[in-house]
Amino acid sequence: MRSRHTRLGGSLFSLSCGALLAACAGAVGEESESQPIVSAEVQSSPIDDRRIEDEIIYFVLPDRFENGDPSNDRGGIEGGRLKDGYDPTDFGFYHGGDLKGLTQRLDYIQGLGMTAIWLTPIFENNPVQGPEGKESSGYHGYWITDFTNVDPHIGTREDFKTFVDAAHARGMKVYMDIITNHTADIIGYRECHDPEVTGGPTFRCEYRYIGDYPWTRRASDGAPINEGFLGDDGVHQTEENFENLTEPTWAYTPFVPEPFEGVKVPAWLNDTIYYHNRGDTDFVDEDSLYGDFAGLDDLNTAHPRVLEGMIEIYKDWISAYNVDGFRIATAKHVRDEFWQAFAPAILDHAASLGIDHFHMFGEVYVDGQKPQHLARFTTNAGLPTVLDFAFQSSARGLIVDDKPGLHMDELYRADVIYANGAETARQLPTFLGNHDMGRFAGFLRESNPSMSDDELFARVRLANALMFFTRGVPTVYYGDEQGFVSDGGDRLARENMFPSQTDLYNDNDLIATDATTAEANFDTEHPLYLAIKSFADIRTRETAIRRGEQITRLAHRDDSVFAFSRIDYDAGTEIVAAINAEENAKDINIAVDGRASVFSALLGQCRVNATAPGSYAISVPALDVVVCKTEFGDE
Repeated sequence: MRSRHTRLGGSLFSLSCGALLAACAGAVGEESESQPIVSAEVQSSPIDDRRIEDEIIYFVLPDRFENGDPSNDRGGIEGGRLKDGYDPTDFGFYHGGDLKGLTQRLDYIQGLGMTAIWLTPIFENNPVQGPEGKESSGYHGYWITDFTNVDPHIGTREDFKTFVDAAHARGMKVYMDIITNHTADIIGYRECHDPEVTGGPTFRCEYRYIGDYPWTRRASDGAPINEGFLGDDGVHQTEENFENLTEPTWAYTPFVPEPFEGVKVPAWLNDTIYYHNRGDTDFVDEDSLYGDFAGLDDLNTAHPRVLEGMIEIYKDWISAYNVDGFRIATAKHVRDEFWQAFAPAILDHAASLGIDHFHMFGEVYVDGQKPQHLARFTTNAGLPTVLDFAFQSSARGLIVDDKPGLHMDELYRADVIYANGAETARQLPTFLGNHDMGRFAGFLRESNPSMSDDELFARVRLANALMFFTRGVPTVYYGDEQGFVSDGGDRLARENMFPSQTDLYNDNDLIATDATTAEANFDTEHPLYLAIKSFADIRTRETAIRRGEQITRLAHRDDSVFAFSRIDYDAGTEIVAAINAEENAKDINIAVDGRASVFSALLGQCRVNATAPGSYAISVPALDVVVCKTEFGDE
């Protein structure tokens, strides 16, 4: 059998070896060595007692993780891949992973140090959709037809209950991925999708603006419709106003093809009056709120019936399974008024069931370091938190694009703009890559295709250290811990953990291993698995890292060096961390609390003594991280 760990050698890896295993480097002179972490305070504590910022989330696509029950691979559907959606050789189709497989691998996930699992939508999906020759399946979970049932390709409601119960028995939380603003692509428009009208197959419908096609005029002939309807602005989102919205032909003429009539559950979702029916979005301006996502049927979330219906759907899932939270897909494409009503209704319901820790975080995609675009969804829209896309951009800037440490400081200076300032910022799920954007290792390889394996490993490891020790809730994308790289975003970054039959995945060059995705990748000795586990262990042990105030100590204006403190003033604990994304070692002096005098090493090598009251010297190897701790009491 070939070794899975023969790819790391050379100078960069030797520089980072001590930090990787948290204890392999010896003390030198005045420096102290890091000690093994043995406690598991967070994982062993009751779920109800853990704060949001205590969590470490593992994000997974069930279809691509583990196949625990091959009998459900085709979802009980006959007729071949274009009917059942199953083709393990095609990266756009179901591959066979399921809830039973996920349950079977809980040891692996918890062993990595994860305290919570976020899984992509489990609801029943349209198995196959897309234009002829470009079909793909709903393996990802975002093409929902039945919001009340589990997709048969990944299991049953009983399988989901077994999974949740098994996770809870281990002290692990479960976050469902939910959608409120669109369904599968079922509704067609006569002007675009009816061959008798178009003369042939067409698929894209250009977006039609409200100003050009108002709610009160029929697109086909301009005849008055929906008399008395005053629009969907917040002040008009009342049952009385929407009683006047009865005719859905304001922009296009929607219809449901005969094979799909009544396919959506709950039944009210089959009525086209509850959809925007304005054509496809370009994700730019008005169409970002009202347009169909690549044909997906866009719900009119301003309609009181839609709001009521979505609240009831997701209340029922909480009641049935006692899940611990929701990740909300496409939250930026929904009006604020919807979230202002939805969020408190869901939180109140969870609390009524004794789930006081229930948490929600919205997906608000932004390109670049733009926390202001994220923060408004915690202020204006009233969502508890959002996924921290600004952190992802900043981490990529520091470690991939060689931006200076000052770039990271600019991110954290904006924490004050969130609804509750730094308190909310500490609860933002932070991440390095995902199923849409791609993997962090892929960004690195794209930036420098000739980057050595050693450097690729060191930079991925360093990015994870940045995520685990700075404020926020670290969120690990499945497979990153096994050195998955990916060739890009979306389907290219949704590799199998169980043996893959997809050539497009199997030819990928993984980090720190000779393994490929053609074999199972659940190696608990993989260097990245061990690195992430060591970071998780430190975070789990140290309250200051999870909950403490974050203070920038050094944000270099020229070099990619960033140092910061996490301080628990009540306990009198300060933890300092220094991130060096340069290819040469750095000696830095940083400010610390004036009471700090004696330090110990949590990761890497740390000087025992402060150099002067309020000053501490750290030597950080190239592409490495050092984490040191001091205790000065609470006086």
